[in-house]
Amino acid sequence: MTSRTVITGIGVVAPNGVGADAFWKATQSGTSVLDRVTRSGCEHLPLRVAGEVRGFDPGALVEDKFLVQTDRFTHHALAAADLALEDARLGRADYEGDPFSFGVVTAAGSGGGEFGQRELQHLWEEGPRFVGPYQSIAWFYAASTGQISIRRGLKGPCGVVCSDEAGGLDAFAHADRAIRRGSRAMLVGATEAPLAPYSIVCQLEYEGLSLRDDPERAYRPFTDQACGYVPAEGGAMFVVEAEDEARRRGATVRAVLAGHAATFSGTRRPDEAGEGLAHAVRGALREARCAPEDIDVVFADALGTPQADAAEAAAILHALGDHGRKVPVTAPKSGTGRAYCAAPALDTAAAVLALEHGVVPPTPNVYDVCHDLDVVTGSARSADLRTALVLSRGRMGSNSALVVRKGSPADS
Repeated sequence: MTSRTVITGIGVVAPNGVGADAFWKATQSGTSVLDRVTRSGCEHLPLRVAGEVRGFDPGALVEDKFLVQTDRFTHHALAAADLALEDARLGRADYEGDPFSFGVVTAAGSGGGEFGQRELQHLWEEGPRFVGPYQSIAWFYAASTGQISIRRGLKGPCGVVCSDEAGGLDAFAHADRAIRRGSRAMLVGATEAPLAPYSIVCQLEYEGLSLRDDPERAYRPFTDQACGYVPAEGGAMFVVEAEDEARRRGATVRAVLAGHAATFSGTRRPDEAGEGLAHAVRGALREARCAPEDIDVVFADALGTPQADAAEAAAILHALGDHGRKVPVTAPKSGTGRAYCAAPALDTAAAVLALEHGVVPPTPNVYDVCHDLDVVTGSARSADLRTALVLSRGRMGSNSALVVRKGSPADS
């Protein structure tokens, strides 16, 4: 198959808004929604600031029979998948005649910690007869893929990517491969819900986790006061299709998945991880047949520690050459938190929306950039945007880069 893989639907459940429109409005305005952690049972923990999805009522979006079987991270995925399908104008009638042509791939890192903790508490306090049967599946990192597939009757290629945070971009490569092998469409993305007490305790040993208690200072990447990142929940799901199939049914092509590459540095050393990220960028550019100067905006990984930020800045400069000093760089996640595997999925949503609107969103809470990059701060910047580069890194050396191009009219 020679048809390109395109994005036709976006569904977002994020700390700064549910739905692509609400998410984009907050993102382009540079609104920071980082705040004190309010989840029950977390009051005594040293993590003080996070990006919580507030005002999200899963019961209003998902049937009870699925809610009781699943954790909060899957609630996010089910809701975001619905929003993406609605945005793509793709209903059950469009694929029920050939359900094996439509698949699902997600990425996940932390799984269903809240569900698992609750059931283990029942085990400890009341005994094994009080543990629900869904404990066996709800915590599992593949639960979102499985439940979306079951709920929507999607029987095509299904999978889950486990490459730490970079998996949020690697999932797009898996979806693209499925399309090129003959699938008509794929639901792809990532959601996380790592703010339950058990999940937070597991994160406390993570290098780079910020324990600051001031929301405006807890996550400030690319500054001389960088002190790490704050975690977040939520994520994004996308409908991707073969372009000829999307055109046939009159769908709006929101963006083109132009190129992707992944590397594994296998190290915690920031300098070596920077080399791996630069190599991933060059690979993504090659696949997209894209010159460095064709990149109009970079959505940075922005881990938020001095060494990691310096390594990413060096990777951008090495991979893009002199253009790396000129291209606008942004990290909207500094205002919403770093949602692990879902962070690059949210960045991809922001990148597609930025291409559509010709606007580079700012990097919230960042003013005094100390790296040789053109980091967009303060307010959004209007620009002629055709091609975006999205970056992601995992804690143990996974690196991923995705090139996304602006969608084109139906007659192009």
